[in-house]
Amino acid sequence: MYNRGKILPGLVIFLALLTFPFWYEKGGTAPPALPLDTPEIQKLSVKKCVEPTPFMKASHMELLNQWRDAVVREGNHLYANHEGKKFSMSLSQTCLGCHSNKEKFCDACHTFSGVKPKCWGCHVVPKEGRT
Repeated sequence: MYNRGKILPGLVIFLALLTFPFWYEKGGTAPPALPLDTPEIQKLSVKKCVEPTPFMKASHMELLNQWRDAVVREGNHLYANHEGKKFSMSLSQTCLGCHSNKEKFCDACHTFSGVKPKCWGCHVVPKEGRT
């Protein structure tokens, strides 16, 4: 054990670095996402989206991809929800009609979730979201 003075401190440093992510946060979780509300949503007497809120939170991207495919590939521009109510399949008209504040609505949740949507590659960024 000629290198005892180097091995033990090295092991301690290695274990500290290896376990750092676990003890740094002390078992805490990330803060909850901001409430997804906009002035247009607050003005509505009946706050209902195209589909129920739990579905939209979990699957809105799949729905938007289905809409894109239906509009671009099939020329279908109307969507009937689970209640049979029809909506125009349009991010700009239907979605952004209520969810108008891209910075506080879209960007806040996507940043919290760590995702970068590709919507704005084709769609025009709303005025309040432009830099």
